[in-house]
Amino acid sequence: MTQPSFVPIVEADQVRPAYRLRVPSIWTQSRPSELLGTTPPSGRLFGSAGPDQGFALKLARRFEDRLVLEPGETAEDAAAGAAAVATRRSAGFGRAPAIGDLTFAYTLWGFLGGAPPDLLAARAPLFRSAAHHYQARRAIAEAVAGDALRLTPEQVAERLSDWRSMLTVAEAG
Repeated sequence: MTQPSFVPIVEADQVRPAYRLRVPSIWTQSRPSELLGTTPPSGRLFGSAGPDQGFALKLARRFEDRLVLEPGETAEDAAAGAAAVATRRSAGFGRAPAIGDLTFAYTLWGFLGGAPPDLLAARAPLFRSAAHHYQARRAIAEAVAGDALRLTPEQVAERLSDWRSMLTVAEAG
């Protein structure tokens, strides 16, 4: 608190003047990583920006005991691919991943059972080592048709026999 100038005080008790901060210079977007516009960049390998996307990996672990895996497939690869699909779906709705997004992804790729044999053959090369390769996870997420991302897990389960309308993958063999 300031003191009136007519009050006698010793020099050590006087209030020191505040530090004078310089006026900042004008701000510009000049750094290489800054976005120049109102929309994030899009394209191959950019992914889908959304809040708290790492939570999808935690949610994916809840399905490990229910996964129907083919020989050569691992739960880690299935979780990584499903998390990529779930984060793309949740970012489209403008929210963080939820359990329904993971149910959607696992159902769509046939990891919860009831998948036709041709879907199982088509997913095998995509999910191989997906836990270790970003490009593989992006390919899995980008294989899902945009309009299919709006479906509920129940609708996906009903349409699983016609999976080619929801996924764009080259068939194996």
